[in-house]
Amino acid sequence: MAVDVGGTKAEAALVRDDGSIVEGTRSRVPTGASADAATLRGAIDELVRTCAASPEWTEVTAAGIGSAGPVDLPTGAISPINMTDVRDFGIVDAIRASSGLADVVLRLDGTCIALAELWLGAARGIRNAIVIVVSTGVGGGIVSDGRLVAGRSGNAGHVGQVVIQQVEASPAAATVEGIASGPHTVAWAQERGWPGVTGEDLAAAYRAGDPVATAAVARSAGAVGVGLLDAATLLDLELAVIGGGFSFVADDYPAQVEAAIRAAAVNGYAGRMRVVRAELGGDAPLVGAAALVHRRDLLG
Repeated sequence: MAVDVGGTKAEAALVRDDGSIVEGTRSRVPTGASADAATLRGAIDELVRTCAASPEWTEVTAAGIGSAGPVDLPTGAISPINMTDVRDFGIVDAIRASSGLADVVLRLDGTCIALAELWLGAARGIRNAIVIVVSTGVGGGIVSDGRLVAGRSGNAGHVGQVVIQQVEASPAAATVEGIASGPHTVAWAQERGWPGVTGEDLAAAYRAGDPVATAAVARSAGAVGVGLLDAATLLDLELAVIGGGFSFVADDYPAQVEAAIRAAAVNGYAGRMRVVRAELGGDAPLVGAAALVHRRDLLG
């Protein structure tokens, strides 16, 4: 059983050992900023009930969980940034109690997405890569020497919170996420007179050649490029895989990110990192959560 816990919804499905999702087992339950521990526990129970109704449930022996962070692997708990009333929630124990499964593995959602792309997607065969999601927030996961990097507490890969500009006010405003995410990019464009409201509006304006929209997209891609360059400089990465809804604001968004990396690189090896689009789309979080069970050989 694969479980994905995000800031707006929790989702689950049964996933076979080839990465395919069992039809009829995929379901989602809204969470949102107002969710508390009771809300999340109820969502878990509902998701497990849907999975357990499948004839293939009898073959399930373990569960993998990908969650918005921070996570705490030693305790099996989560404290998602976007759910302020959910703190130190013991999600591993909750899944065990609801499902009856003793074997439950937790990782950061960005780590799971990276694992999915390493297993079946754009990072297949790559030993050193970073997978990044650019959406409402910015998150990621790291592959180093062919294995996923979790870190001491499980939060390795939080590239969205890397500070890339001089801090003059809020530190969060100087991070990759604070500059490059969809909502922050839209807000930046609006402050300069652009009349649109959504990321989709910004994409349309970009395609039409609107100068503010063009500048906003370039600013976002530039911030992502610098964040990825920092990671490549530290870890000698060869590939960056970009997914997430806002990354489709422009067809050439990955190319702009790659150009920003080349322009800012101090060391040549870091500047040679390639940038490609993710291949698994919306299936990646669940496929990656399932890979925590099916591909334990890839876990750091």
